[in-house]
Amino acid sequence: MNTRMKRSTAILAICCLLLATGIGASALLFAPDRLATNVVSSGTALVGGQFEATNQDGKRVSEKDFLGKHTLFYFGYTFCPDICPAELQVISAALSGIESAADKFNLAFVTVDPARDTPEIMKQYVAHFWPGTIGLTGSAEDIKKIASAYRVYYSRPDSQDTDEDSYLMDHSSIIYLMGPDGKFVRHFPFGTSADDIRKALVAATSS
Repeated sequence: MNTRMKRSTAILAICCLLLATGIGASALLFAPDRLATNVVSSGTALVGGQFEATNQDGKRVSEKDFLGKHTLFYFGYTFCPDICPAELQVISAALSGIESAADKFNLAFVTVDPARDTPEIMKQYVAHFWPGTIGLTGSAEDIKKIASAYRVYYSRPDSQDTDEDSYLMDHSSIIYLMGPDGKFVRHFPFGTSADDIRKALVAATSS
């Protein structure tokens, strides 16, 4: 099998996995509170929390730096061949359609591949998307903690026949919207259109 066929097969497999994990992750976003009768009484969001990371300028930041505005969090990596840049373009289009969006929203792109995504790489990458997009990286432990807080799945498959510079990552593809208080508002599954995201963001800031 030549290199092009291997890459196509890997990308197809990842796309299928992302669709599956996106559906599964959506179901895991809430942990229902159950009464003794096993009747669901309410739902408590299990998304978000404390974290520390390094932004694209090399500055250490935490969840507190995102308070005061609604924040969209998306997890991926800069070497992603298609899905990550496509989703960031969708988010960028949604935000670009909102008047004075920069005064109301943050957009944070969190890498799941900190070994390759240095602050310098992240800075070059986020510059291609919505102005003001924040790139977050850090140590492997930093990323593990923030991914856990946001219930994000990611993994580097051991079976890949690739070198250290060209491997692909498996990861869930969900956009998380957090409120100005840092609490979970809602999520957008993979494939949500820019227009639908824009409408939801406008509604969130109008309520």
